[in-house]
Amino acid sequence: MYWEQPGSSNTDRTLELAVQKAGELNLTNVVIASNSGETCKKLLGKGLDLVCVTHHVGFSGHGKDEMAAETREMLQQQGVKILTTTHLFAGVDRAIRNRFGGVYPAEIMAQTLRIFGQGVKVAVEIACMALDAGLIPYGKEVISIAGTASGADAAVVVLPAHSNHFFDTEVREIICMPRQKTR
Repeated sequence: MYWEQPGSSNTDRTLELAVQKAGELNLTNVVIASNSGETCKKLLGKGLDLVCVTHHVGFSGHGKDEMAAETREMLQQQGVKILTTTHLFAGVDRAIRNRFGGVYPAEIMAQTLRIFGQGVKVAVEIACMALDAGLIPYGKEVISIAGTASGADAAVVVLPAHSNHFFDTEVREIICMPRQKTR
């Protein structure tokens, strides 16, 4: 499925297609990017093993966690595993770029994945992050859902690899993504 425009207006249909594909492939592990937790909440009660990946604390301001403590607690009580950590393609390379300029391998990799759109890039990234954190099983396909800015507009079936073997990652299917990309 291809959306004409990226963005949160595609969230409900993206989640619907991802859940449908999970059912078709008999997959229960779903990784979803959700900084506030609102998009993740929409998948509760669907019989899925959910991993919610947020921005790292400090992404939107020093010491700031974008997910309210109450939301985090509620999601965890519902069995959602929450991963709040440095992003695979950011890390210290971004700190070097911010301080000294230039471009580094992780950012080149991220930019390359963005030719499929920001959501697909994030979906691949968060699946590997969840695997590195031990929150999803190794060697198993998962559904990974992300978006361009807010909400969800991309979903993939991915066989993630650990970050130290990132190039073994396989995007098996693109369930949906925007046709137009943001620049």
